[in-house]
Amino acid sequence: MKSVLRGMSGAILTLALIACSSPPVASQAPTDCPTSAPTAAEATTILADAQRAEVATNLGSFTIELDASSAPVATANFVLLARCGFYAGITFHRVIAGFVAQAGDPQTRSNRSPFEGLGGGGPGYQFEVELPDESQPYDRYVVAMANAMDYDFVTGEIRGGTDTNGSQFFIDLASLVGQLRPYYSVIGKVVDGTDVIDAIGAVGVNNPQEGVPLEPVVIASVTIE
Repeated sequence: MKSVLRGMSGAILTLALIACSSPPVASQAPTDCPTSAPTAAEATTILADAQRAEVATNLGSFTIELDASSAPVATANFVLLARCGFYAGITFHRVIAGFVAQAGDPQTRSNRSPFEGLGGGGPGYQFEVELPDESQPYDRYVVAMANAMDYDFVTGEIRGGTDTNGSQFFIDLASLVGQLRPYYSVIGKVVDGTDVIDAIGAVGVNNPQEGVPLEPVVIASVTIE
């Protein structure tokens, strides 16, 4: 398992952001979902009428303003997965207070307790990580794609492949500027319902390192507008 986020105070959190060495297999995904990420050309068409994502959860709803400026393929892929119902029934399977809330593992449709391999599920394919630019810092409420890109935490040197984006994403619960290297594709920012994000960030978890919510935070739907 790869650890790909550096936590507070220089400690490396074992936050499994799609911690797989091979393309993860989707679990009980809707049959009409994509089997590969869109091309750059396809992304332009997909994003033409996609400005926001309304996410409904059992703790309330929040709105993500999509920003495809540096990651059009990742943003378009998120839109496609949302439109096919991929995220319905999936949970925020890892919540690290003051750090991130992560969702998008389809295994959590049927298993919402801690289990070996949690955080290793995806849409059945992986694609290239699009690195953010300086205009997209990891501020509070920024939404970015999780990945399993392997790099040296000290030097920042990338040691493995960069084609590890999938379906999982995380929302910054605080400003992570200076804590995260710019290796996670930014797809937007929560602009409405931030109180819901704060509530998700405050749920009780099994332990501070794993951060599996004791009461599941379930995504009911993601609607693209």
